[in-house]
Parts: sequence; C-alpha cells; structure tokens
Amino acid sequence: MPEKNSLKAGKSEQQPFFNKTALVAIIGIAAVIVILLVYGVMQSTPGQGTVVLAQACTEKTLHYINNNIVSPGTSASLVKVTESHGMYEMKIAYLGQEMSVYTTRDCSSLFTRSIDMNAATGGSSSAQPTADPVKTERPVVDLYVMAFCPYGTQAESVMKPVVALLGSKADIRVRYITTATGTTAASIYSLHGQKEVQEDLRQTCIIKNNPEKFWEYVGKFNEACYPQYLNADLFDACRGNVTTALGIDTHAIESCASSEEGLALLKADELLANKDGASSSPTLVINGQVYRGSRTPEAYKQAICDHFVTAPGECSTTLSSVQGTASGSC
Repeated sequence: MPEKNSLKAGKSEQQPFFNKTALVAIIGIAAVIVILLVYGVMQSTPGQGTVVLAQACTEKTLHYINNNIVSPGTSASLVKVTESHGMYEMKIAYLGQEMSVYTTRDCSSLFTRSIDMNAATGGSSSAQPTADPVKTERPVVDLYVMAFCPYGTQAESVMKPVVALLGSKADIRVRYITTATGTTAASIYSLHGQKEVQEDLRQTCIIKNNPEKFWEYVGKFNEACYPQYLNADLFDACRGNVTTALGIDTHAIESCASSEEGLALLKADELLANKDGASSSPTLVINGQVYRGSRTPEAYKQAICDHFVTAPGECSTTLSSVQGTASGSC
C-alpha cells in the first residue's frame, strides 16, 4: 500500500515525515481514507502499555507519516484527534483530502482503519494454505497500479516483456486504483492527487482507443515523463512528445479523458479493483487470484503460465529474473 512528503527540520511549521511506503486511497461512507502500508503488525494491543497523551502521539504519528509514507515534497497535517474504541483516531489532511488513521493509545502501532472483530466468523489460522491456480484456456490478468506510484511503474516495466511474449495468449491489461465519489473528474481521488487522476484517465483512454500502442506508451512515459510529474511544464511537454512520437492522437485522448467516456472507464476499473480487493499499487490478479510472488519478468510469466489449462509453447521461454530496485507498494 505505499509514497501513497515532508516538512523538513528547521522550518517553523510542524514537521511531517511520511515518505513513500504505503498509503492507499480508500473511501468510507463520508470521507476518503488514505491508507499506508503498515510495516507489519506491531506487538502492542489497544489499551496496553503506557498511555501517551494525544498531542504527543499526534506529533509522533505525523512525523512518521511524513517521513515514511507520503510522496516527496508533500506532507500531511492534523485536522483533529479524538479517542475512538480505545484508540486515537486522527483526521489528517493530505493533498486537499481528509482521511483517518488510528493509533494505539501507547502510540506504538498505526492502523488504517478500526476493525470490529465481533463481526468476524470462523476460526483463524496462522498459516494460510496456498490455493491451487485457477486454470483457464485464456487467463485474465489484471495489473492494478497508480500512474505515479514508483512500485506500480516498476511492475509495468516488469510486465512489458511478459505481454510481448504472452499477449496473444492471455488477456493482460493495466487497471487503475482510484476512488470515485461523484460524476466528475474532480470527485475522483488517487493517492498522488489530481494530476495522477488525469494521467490515469489518459492511460485508460489509450488502452481503449490505442491498445496496440499502450505498452510502448507506458514504457516511454514511465522512463521519461513520470519522473517529471511534480514539474507541470516539463511533464506536459514530455507526455505530448511521447504521444506524438507514437502517432497517438493527443487531442482525442485528452477529449476522452475529460469526457464521460474516460470517467466510465476509470470507474469500471474501480469496481473491478474493489471486487479483487486491489487497494495497493501494484496488485497483480490472475484469474481472480492475487499473485504474491517476486516482481521479475520470469516470475510474472511463470505465474501466468501456471493458470493455463494447457500452457502454450511461449511458456518455455525464459525471461529476466532480475528484481527491480523498488520492492514496496503504494
């Protein structure tokens, strides 16, 4: 779930420190919840340990979030803190959105939401068995990402040679993790703000209208343009250069992205992401099963090949097993 910004030391404002790691945007009934990838479940339980005062815990939490979770150059700030179900609930503002996170009262553990365990049914097991692959003649492969998530762009780069090898044998496509609260682009939320929403819209439109050029586009975009997304002028010029070089009608893509068609495409991805439980970038789902292995072209290829009723000859081709530098999620 992690990138998902910081006020650095020495500034007069309160310093937040969430950097990249896990924040994922999720919406509750009334508010958008931006989540972070929790670095493992902490050992303390709510109500145990020495109680830390709300103000001190808030400062610690903001420091952690702004140093470890949010994107570089951005920061989260406190709206209010209350006590809820024996925990601290902190409403924070991030990129124009309000979201809630929770901590234990000893301020040792951070959570994205509270869970009512009284509603749970059945027993539990410390070890979950690995399900056998669901096999089909033509596997359906969905790679859920956020356009400005470094882990998502890495996963796209990993998947690109797999598509070149198996694209005619399996249905492989990229889908985007967003949350829609209304009927306009402004009502759609993504972890890295409205610029990411706009790029998600453009890319869904390229998938719809120029599918044969999408993987070439996303490869060039991720290499040259994505690193410039915080600089509007450089970013827009770069993106235009890529679409022009590939013969993609930039005007048509922009028209699609700003129309009901683009919104419908992105909302369709949201519905599928909710169905598949894909809330962090990247999430790879093959025939409805979430893949949890390494991120290399060979690993992705083999995972897809395992879901064929009869694996095609292309599955005997060995791809790169080099792991990318980014290993987390947004």
